[in-house]
Amino acid sequence: MDISDASRTTTQTVTDYDRAKEVQAFDDTKAGVKGLVDAGIVNIPRIFIRPPEELVEELTSHQTNSQVPVIDLDGIRGNKLEEIVDQVRAAAETWGFFQVVNHGIPLNVLEEIIKGIRKFNEQDVELKKEFYTRDRTRNVRFNSNFDLHYSRTANWRDTLTISALASTDLDPNEYPEVCRDAVREYIKNVTKLGETLFELLSLALGLKAEHLQEIGCPKEYTLPCHYYPSCPQPDLTLGATGHSDPSFLTILLQDQIGGLQVFHDNQWVGVQPIVGGLVVNIGDFLQVVSNDKFKSVNHRVVAGHVGPRVSVACFFMGHNAEIPKSYGPIKELTSEENPPIYRDFLPSECFSKRFSMAVDDNSLLHQLKL
Repeated sequence: MDISDASRTTTQTVTDYDRAKEVQAFDDTKAGVKGLVDAGIVNIPRIFIRPPEELVEELTSHQTNSQVPVIDLDGIRGNKLEEIVDQVRAAAETWGFFQVVNHGIPLNVLEEIIKGIRKFNEQDVELKKEFYTRDRTRNVRFNSNFDLHYSRTANWRDTLTISALASTDLDPNEYPEVCRDAVREYIKNVTKLGETLFELLSLALGLKAEHLQEIGCPKEYTLPCHYYPSCPQPDLTLGATGHSDPSFLTILLQDQIGGLQVFHDNQWVGVQPIVGGLVVNIGDFLQVVSNDKFKSVNHRVVAGHVGPRVSVACFFMGHNAEIPKSYGPIKELTSEENPPIYRDFLPSECFSKRFSMAVDDNSLLHQLKL
């Protein structure tokens, strides 16, 4: 990694560099990061280069052989339920992350959605531009970096986002034709798995299995489908800046390239891809309603020479749209000895804040604390 080059680039005077102008020029292409790669760039634009202090910090970071817990859901409806609940509880309390296998979603469904998102991004750019927008009211939208215009550093990725809110009837015909069938089938399966996971998490909290579902945790969801092109200078940028998720729960499908890292015990731990496996992580909202029993932790994606990397996340967001519902620490989990740590909140309030600040401004939980 040539830190000196990055330092010289990032210490130019303001008169030499107009970030807002460069960001707008990039956004106006509507071609995303893949457009830069297709143009054959050798040096990444400055808007993607991380601050020198971050790059230096990477040189002193420690590597670890730790592994995110892997939980086998086979037998969940049989005699292994108690064992699985114990594993989910341990992972949610200590890591905030775990992987699941034998979760019931057929392998071909997982493979087809990965292929579909790759096809969307690799089709003619004029077809992709039809979906390019920063209007968050659009159910289906394509862009690069939702926080592009106010983040300190842009990330090396493009995203197709599909939102299903209670206030709208999402017509599958709105999905891009090139991946329509794959998206529809994956959503059907992953939302069903989400309900199962909320049952396990309810039991892990000592509640009845239906509790988190009854308060609407899986009610609405958003599906960000990320495409991380190969990067000519991966040491200077990130695929996704370190962040926690403004959701109750996230289920992530990643391809076999790798790059996802979780912050655990003061170091970044790689989440090794498992064929047929899915990554599950606790979101900020679930940390709040569990009154800190479950942990929402920072995670990121590193850029790489090898690509494209494709991942599909499903954020379960609770009641967010025209049927607002406030959430706070669950009463059964609080007492005089264990009083509420957080105030009640509306998911829409948190999304408004998240979409008005850089993704690495990780202050949501702090803002909700009493």
